[in-house]
Amino acid sequence: MPKRWRGAELKARARQAPYQAYLVADRRAPVSELARELLRKAFPDHWSFLLGEIALYSFVVLVLTGSYLTLYFDPSLVQVVYRGSYVPLQGLPVSKAYDSTLQLSFDVRGGLLIRQMHHWSALVFVAAIGVHLLRIFFTGAFRRPRELNWVIGVTLFMLSLLEGFCGYSLPDDLLSGTGLRTANTIVMSIPVVGTYLAFLVWGGAYPGTMLNKRLYITHVLFVPGLMVALIAVHLILVVYLKHTQWAVPGRTNRNVVGHPMYPSFAARSTGLFLIAFGVTALLAAIAQINPVWNYGPYVSDQISTDAQPDWYVGFLEGALRLMPGVETNVAGHTLMWNVLLPAVVLPALLFAVLYLYPVFERWVTGDVAEHHLCDRPRDRPVRTGLGVAGIVAYAVLLMAGSNDVTAYEFGLSLNVLTWVFRVAVVVGPIAAYVVTRRVCLAMQLHELNLYREGEESGVVRQDLAGAMAERRTGLDRRRRYRLLVRELPRPLGSPGPRAPLFRRLRAALSAWYYRDRVEMPTTPEERRQIESRTADPVAGGADAGK
Repeated sequence: MPKRWRGAELKARARQAPYQAYLVADRRAPVSELARELLRKAFPDHWSFLLGEIALYSFVVLVLTGSYLTLYFDPSLVQVVYRGSYVPLQGLPVSKAYDSTLQLSFDVRGGLLIRQMHHWSALVFVAAIGVHLLRIFFTGAFRRPRELNWVIGVTLFMLSLLEGFCGYSLPDDLLSGTGLRTANTIVMSIPVVGTYLAFLVWGGAYPGTMLNKRLYITHVLFVPGLMVALIAVHLILVVYLKHTQWAVPGRTNRNVVGHPMYPSFAARSTGLFLIAFGVTALLAAIAQINPVWNYGPYVSDQISTDAQPDWYVGFLEGALRLMPGVETNVAGHTLMWNVLLPAVVLPALLFAVLYLYPVFERWVTGDVAEHHLCDRPRDRPVRTGLGVAGIVAYAVLLMAGSNDVTAYEFGLSLNVLTWVFRVAVVVGPIAAYVVTRRVCLAMQLHELNLYREGEESGVVRQDLAGAMAERRTGLDRRRRYRLLVRELPRPLGSPGPRAPLFRRLRAALSAWYYRDRVEMPTTPEERRQIESRTADPVAGGADAGK
């Protein structure tokens, strides 16, 4: 009997241990307050909001698999003789970096699976961030009060490109070495300081002796640490600012509707993480990626055939291939325009536009209100057209990055294909903008017709006079709400011909952005209700505080 009592007492203490630990932590930190706020956080239920979670969970997989790989990888460029399991390379002089990569792939249990999971999760991570940024852009979720989160997201996207390039370059195989040779040329193309900067980064004349160790430290320490800090700040701001939401009945610009953290969101988010992990593992198991043993060790006077970088930097490769060979000598310095413009100026311009676009749109509209309702892309035809034009430009450059492979596989002339891409990179985005803008306006006109006449029922009636007509059904409350409750800024008024050029330019841009629109016929009461539901939360309104 005493033994049973003792067993029951131990079980009771075990059940009390988590509670006691919670009390100890709560007395020393605001655990209860933070847990209460987090559990009350409303999370969105629309599928498009899961893109950011996919990026987060891919990053978790990256950290887990990367931590495993660091136990076996040696970044040294010291030459050794390969004695591993891969017979075709046995006896060849290779660097320790390449040797340890082969050891990971063939001699470490599960090493190849983990290595390929790491590479696949990197591709998914960058893709998820990119698509997540596009979702935010097209829905206007970058506007006040979320400008800082937009800047953090763009910075994370830029850091993910740097992180991917560093990891891609570490194995010291012939493919990654070709990429590093290209990077060296890009750095040297910077006017005046390029050669000094390349000498400093590479630790001497190319190929140098220090770059791989520096890339390794950057890849496993500096960039991941900065990304972890930015992700933490990003998530804190998401919790503090709440999420945006689509305009449906019950959701306005002054409330937040969603699922609570526990149990709904926690269960779904856990399932999404397991799916992301499982899909990454499945891809690593059945889809080979980056087989460095096929490329061989890097030798500076050789290049791998069909050399293509990972997709997220493929647009730089395409830009380099499309740029004509133009150089200029100025005061003893050679300006390599054929490298400087596509590989330095173009990405700098890209990220400058991404960082500054929220400021530009706020300046064009003169809008300083808070926005918590998502824009439908069709309601902002100019913004949507610009976004699609950017996607088309990127796609053309990405395809141009493999123009040699395309020409070989389809038996085309490489010179002709290059000129086709040169024309497409200029004409394609313009055509995409025009077509997208017209499609958005056409969709608005279609919705106006639905609002006036109702939806088609598929039932055709014949009246007594013999005329045939289709019976229409009225829109349901949810559809009608979505069509009416939307934020459409008015163009700024004309400042007059004597106004400063700066003000006239702003008015012209505002007219270009918001002049073309399709208004829904509404009654004064409906307009009052729409204004109430889209009003600035800070300014108050009919449903303020609800």
